[in-house]
Amino acid sequence: MKAKAKLQKRPEDLNAKLAAKKGPISQFIAHNYRHFNAAALLDSAKGYEDHLKAGGKMLVTLAGAMSTAELGLTLAEMIRADKVHAIVCTGANLEEDIFNLVAHDYYERVPGYRDLTAADEQSLLDRHMNRVTDTCIPEGEAMRRIEAAVAEEWLAADQAGQRFFPHEFMYKILRSGKLKKMYQIDPANSWMLAACEKNLPIIVPGWEDATLGNMFAGRVITGEIKNVHTVRTGIEYMTWLAEWYTKSAKLLKNGEGSIGFFQIGGGIAGDFPICVVPMLHQDLGRTSVPLWGYFSQISDSTTSYGSYSGAVPNEKITWGKLGQKTPKFIVESDATIVAPLIFSWVLGK
Repeated sequence: MKAKAKLQKRPEDLNAKLAAKKGPISQFIAHNYRHFNAAALLDSAKGYEDHLKAGGKMLVTLAGAMSTAELGLTLAEMIRADKVHAIVCTGANLEEDIFNLVAHDYYERVPGYRDLTAADEQSLLDRHMNRVTDTCIPEGEAMRRIEAAVAEEWLAADQAGQRFFPHEFMYKILRSGKLKKMYQIDPANSWMLAACEKNLPIIVPGWEDATLGNMFAGRVITGEIKNVHTVRTGIEYMTWLAEWYTKSAKLLKNGEGSIGFFQIGGGIAGDFPICVVPMLHQDLGRTSVPLWGYFSQISDSTTSYGSYSGAVPNEKITWGKLGQKTPKFIVESDATIVAPLIFSWVLGK
């Protein structure tokens, strides 16, 4: 009897029990993902789920080219199911989900991209096909089409003396309906549409380096846009995030919840928002504001000297971002594979 009781406590048995009420993807994960990065993936997913069950909220960060990798297939559903409560992303991820929404049929996949020569790359450029790993984004059908739509909003705001954040301009063009006739994917698979419907908070640090950011800068240089501050960025995003975190954490604290941090990749999308907590504590003296209540990062960056994206979670304790008891996970693998699986577990698929 003792031996049987001991066997029931094995991780695979406990995971199988958790997955029994879920769908086939979750059951596959529970049965097969037992060790190393596979086990870390499952631990991260269970931690995410536990955090939400405890009444917490989750902030998700998107680096890299996750929108072009079509993360919207699962992220949109996560947003609609109230499993994501705020997003921090690069300007590229903000716009590329909408590029895919209106130009998906014009995209081209290059399976043998590792074998391309410089001449092959030049040929793609000549055809105005911008390559992201194995996927080429068509400039005319995607970038210029969205540029035309959002430029109308930039100019209208500029002339009216109004100012909006980058994501607010994107929400404007989605809500206007002017793109609807151009949709080439199921709208249910666009995470930006899902976020727009929920009016989800989105923070976009470093928006200026995105394609649309470059296009906006071009219009400032030519004088077409008079006020460079028509698009709000940077410091204003941080001040907005500080107030959102303070207010949300206070409300959750009363209900025994906290704010979690689910980081996909590294870079500015992750670095920018996680700094809000030490800023609140050290620079504003809001020491009653709690630390992040959960942390998980998916990264294939090797931990090394100067590699912030590869910094292990414990290092963040020394910066006042995470606590000793904060649930911490790191999955050292490809986010395009890992994130949809974790989201599928949380969704009960």
